[in-house]
Amino acid sequence: MSDPGPAPGPTRRLAVVGTDTGVGKTVVTAGLTGWLREEGVDARAVKPCQTGYPPDDDAGFVQDACGDSGAATCLDRLEPPLAPRVAAEREGADLDYADVLDRAAAALDDPAVGILEGVGGLRVPLAGEHEILDLVADLGPTTILVARSGLGTLNHTALSVDALRDRGVPVHCIVLNEYAGETVAERTNPAELERMTGLPVYTLPELGLDGPADAVAGVREHLPADALPPEILPALDG
Repeated sequence: MSDPGPAPGPTRRLAVVGTDTGVGKTVVTAGLTGWLREEGVDARAVKPCQTGYPPDDDAGFVQDACGDSGAATCLDRLEPPLAPRVAAEREGADLDYADVLDRAAAALDDPAVGILEGVGGLRVPLAGEHEILDLVADLGPTTILVARSGLGTLNHTALSVDALRDRGVPVHCIVLNEYAGETVAERTNPAELERMTGLPVYTLPELGLDGPADAVAGVREHLPADALPPEILPALDG
């Protein structure tokens, strides 16, 4: 099996992964992609596989958020709202891991900054015996981990960080999505996760999106530039 490894040359790879499905990966991906593009950086989001399509279309959301069909691409789309391997099996589709890996690497390396958006959580079956975690590890991006803000997130988030680190994947930061600070658990979770993982933890409030473009404005407003990995930051300076 080919292993594209970390990106060569000027291309920078980033991955937005999550502790679970529905934690806000797509909003964060759209926000970061749009932020970079507004700064004149050639950034593109890459979704390796979209299940539940239609109506679910994460790449389409990023395209709409950025107002440009070139802002995101999806490699494979499957109708059943299931893990990609399971959805492909039910549809009789040929989802080959080596092929997904090669196409994902090429898609990430086409723009100056390629942003891989995960599918569900890290242990979601992708293709054959491979999971989303395998794809992230084989592609070698720096990662941003998106998690829920409330009670229960400490365990899920810390285990996800451990899983990434065990595979040698660099984790830049944690983003707690839809943070309101209304409970003791929410208010104490950021500091506790910083203690448990040694990572910076940023909070993103519920953005109340009237449209996809609001994701870009919301992420830019509430996340500092430090939420982007240092190898991405030079891109902001051209």
